[in-house]
Amino acid sequence: MKIEGSVALVTGANRGLGRHFTEQLLARGAAKVYAAARHPDSVALDGVVPLRIDLTDQASIDAAAEVASDVTLLVNNAGVYTAGGILSAPMAEVHAEMDTNFYGTLAVTRAFAPHLIANGPAAILNVLSVLAWVHPIGFGAYAAAKAAAWAQTDAVREELASHGVDVTALHVGFMNTDMVAGIDAPKEDPGVVAALALDGVESGLIEVLADQLSRDVKAQLSADRGAVASTPLAP
Repeated sequence: MKIEGSVALVTGANRGLGRHFTEQLLARGAAKVYAAARHPDSVALDGVVPLRIDLTDQASIDAAAEVASDVTLLVNNAGVYTAGGILSAPMAEVHAEMDTNFYGTLAVTRAFAPHLIANGPAAILNVLSVLAWVHPIGFGAYAAAKAAAWAQTDAVREELASHGVDVTALHVGFMNTDMVAGIDAPKEDPGVVAALALDGVESGLIEVLADQLSRDVKAQLSADRGAVASTPLAP
């Protein structure tokens, strides 16, 4: 689908990768951009329509879907990361990962899918992670949630394929954002990642691998399982 003239909604649009998506959608000529965040007053961007969406609050999602019924591009970007081992982290944190990164993304998609179908051609971009495929110590809950979100993305794509709605998955490693500021590892420029992802949406790609780490890990998925499991994420 074309970005120019589209009506886009970005979750988690107030900072990090979400802010870059929002800025680039405007620069590419989107007719309207809904910038969604838990606290819409934190969206400090001109030319957007601030909107409240809390991925753990169904009422906020339903209200946003009523307001933004003209959407043709949904960018499911919002997410959380809690550090810790999946056996040792508090179960509340594991639930938080799934509630936001899996169930929250699904809730937004389900709420907006009827509008996307009605307004088609349309598209969904889901921000996933290389950690959907490789699951190192310290990232267990996040990796499990992103792996589930990867399966969700594929299932949604199949269900929407006959309705004129494309679904693109974005896989990337660490980016230079607040979420992983405390992690010592090579980090990608989120502006570059956003540009690659939106290029992929315009090209109708099923999948965008936005960094070398994601490309390397994806290439190993058909190899010996141990090769994937031992992939280093930091120097």
